[in-house]
Amino acid sequence: MNIVCVGGGPAGLYFALLAKKRHPDYRLTVVERNRPSDTFGWGVVFSDQTLGHLAQADEPSAREILQSFNHWDAIDVHFKGRTVTSGGHGFCGIARKRLLNILQERCRALGVELVFEQDVRDEAELARRYQADLMVACDGVNSAIRQRHAEVFQPEAEPRLCRFVWLGTRKRFDAFTFAFEETEHGWFQAHAYQYDGATSTFIVETLESTWRAAGLEEMDQQQALAFCERLFARHLDGHALMANAAHLRGSAMWIRFPRLACRNWVHRLELDGRRVPLVLMGDAAHTAHFSIGSGTKLALEDAIELAGALDGGDMDAALARYQDLRMVEVLKLQSAARNSMEWFENVARYSAMEAGQFAYSLLTRSQRLSHENLRLRDPAYVAGFERWFAERAAREAGLPPPQAPVPPMFTPYKVRGVLLKNRVVVSPMAQYSAEDGTVGDYHLAHLGARALGGAALVMAEMTCVSADARITPACPGLYTPQHTAAWKRIVDFVHGSTDAKIGVQLGHAGAKGSTRAAWDGIDLPLESGNWPLVAASSQQYIEGVSQTARAATLEDLDRIKRDFVRATEAAADAGFDWLELHCAHGYLLSSFISPLTNRRSDAYGGSLENRCRFPLEVFAAVRAAWPQDRPISVRVSAHDWVEGGILPSDAVEIARLFKQAGADMIDCSSGQVSKLEKPVFGRMFQTPFSDRIRNEAGIPTIAVGAIYEADHVNSIIAAGRADLCAVARPHLANPAWTLLEAARIGYTGAAWPRQYRAGKLQLERNLERERALQAANAGLSPQQVAARLLEG
Repeated sequence: MNIVCVGGGPAGLYFALLAKKRHPDYRLTVVERNRPSDTFGWGVVFSDQTLGHLAQADEPSAREILQSFNHWDAIDVHFKGRTVTSGGHGFCGIARKRLLNILQERCRALGVELVFEQDVRDEAELARRYQADLMVACDGVNSAIRQRHAEVFQPEAEPRLCRFVWLGTRKRFDAFTFAFEETEHGWFQAHAYQYDGATSTFIVETLESTWRAAGLEEMDQQQALAFCERLFARHLDGHALMANAAHLRGSAMWIRFPRLACRNWVHRLELDGRRVPLVLMGDAAHTAHFSIGSGTKLALEDAIELAGALDGGDMDAALARYQDLRMVEVLKLQSAARNSMEWFENVARYSAMEAGQFAYSLLTRSQRLSHENLRLRDPAYVAGFERWFAERAAREAGLPPPQAPVPPMFTPYKVRGVLLKNRVVVSPMAQYSAEDGTVGDYHLAHLGARALGGAALVMAEMTCVSADARITPACPGLYTPQHTAAWKRIVDFVHGSTDAKIGVQLGHAGAKGSTRAAWDGIDLPLESGNWPLVAASSQQYIEGVSQTARAATLEDLDRIKRDFVRATEAAADAGFDWLELHCAHGYLLSSFISPLTNRRSDAYGGSLENRCRFPLEVFAAVRAAWPQDRPISVRVSAHDWVEGGILPSDAVEIARLFKQAGADMIDCSSGQVSKLEKPVFGRMFQTPFSDRIRNEAGIPTIAVGAIYEADHVNSIIAAGRADLCAVARPHLANPAWTLLEAARIGYTGAAWPRQYRAGKLQLERNLERERALQAANAGLSPQQVAARLLEG
């Protein structure tokens, strides 16, 4: 085969040497427009894990790379005059020029032909000249080849909010360094790391608006360097900053990061009766924000995968496999990179935090690095952070400081007159098991078991304020004295037999009412006995299937408001500790908030403030009827996941409105407003909404959605992304999920019900035995441990 790579960066060179190594009879040619010694970056970063991948793919080049690396374990975060250090991270830096030279030398040793100073303006002509059987486009983020075939590759490029510049300095940083400096125009941050014995990369980043306000748009290179030197003087210790992009004039060296993804990576050129595959690789196919240091990593892993795919005989199948496998890996890393990138775009959001929590939030920003990951890397750092966090939590709750570090998940939290023993909430989950709105033994067992299971707050499912407010005939209510008495029986059990609190979620189904139980056909209308529905505007939840709800009149709104007040008073009589107003998921109050479902032209439609008017009126009436020493949270859909619907920025404004009205917390869910929704699922996928609302609107939040490990809860609470975590499905699988997770992370200080204490003692004995075994086996090889096990 004849293979031509257009682009002599890390991706093209590494693919060429790997393909030549695996197939010495192949002709590999790399065509690069610059000279061999040209490079416009400084240093690149790899993790220890990436180095392992390179060693497996090609040991000689990996050995040369490793010998040229500067290695460090620590991350330093400089913020508000404090430095927070966390160790054990395992990163390596190497000069980009040195990396390219190593790969060039390895290519030459294997027989790869390297052609420099040739700009490719016609890839078809190049393919004819070399009689290419495969063309690989790895010509960078501004790939001309990708643009010439954009209708096939379908690139999606999104210029982001910050400007950044790659600089160098002779200041040698002992750790990967993040430095933050506030100016009258906004925040600037530096990402700095040493990559050889004398030089460090120094990236300066700031919002576009801050960059312009500071006058950098009008400065030339030397003026901009002087500005950055003054700004970061205390971190540079008198060392100058250096630029190596002399070809860029004025402010052109400041770049807006383009987030790039392509729908297709493979095209076929029609050449003289032949179909020659053209495949994208590296930055030509995708980008990942530099704050997680993975652009070069992704490029090299693309090269490893493509070289391996060519071992099969079928070229079409090989390229399809390459695209399918790499797209998944890239998507995962781009998701983490987006989280990281958005964190740095919103430094001001976190600037009110104390330095310790700010640094923790930075370290865990991508959601790839968690609390237990940090503990594994640097136990002393995590123990110190937990001690600080637990002392602060105890102080805010009016309690004495703990005697030992406590995981954030198990710190107390106080809202008004309600003290929660930890940060875990059993999320409200519909059970479809009530009779005429009345809860019974099933609900006593269901909620009682979860109250015994270690959570601080158990939320009952959405409880409807009238018979026509129900989702299904099997949903519970609070609109008759019998309902109040039935709920009081459950509340009394929770209060008498556990130390958990219990809350009720009040709601009205709106256009999503009069449907079957989920197992009989979710969201489908009843086969008979339907009741009339109302919503903000006339609508069908499922077009052509659902019953049509009519637009609520002013008389309807007055009646519904009275229904909410009556249910609130009944909830207080039943003894509930907490009340949540359901304004999410397309139910009645949600239908007013979302522009997808509210098309009214009166005072309750139009602007966001008008659309929130009726939900806020209901909230005010509920707050007035609810005891002042008991909290009220509001559940909102922070993202409709439909074009034209509610966005997270809108959710911040909604939260501000409810905060002004007296809400204590916002429960941050999303979606379920329209069947056209296209949510992006994943671990903790709704937590970024909670983070944004909490830290921009300045109101405590509850995070919910795909939170299923203690590690998730600890990371969310510690980073200040939420104040409580609502856990749903894991509690269905195991009512004692909280206690089990405490045991799983080795925390024995959780408050166990007296009935379970024998089990707790046994767990503690098991943990002690496991620790003793680990200590006895410390330093032994796996074979030696296996031999000990066989010996009993």
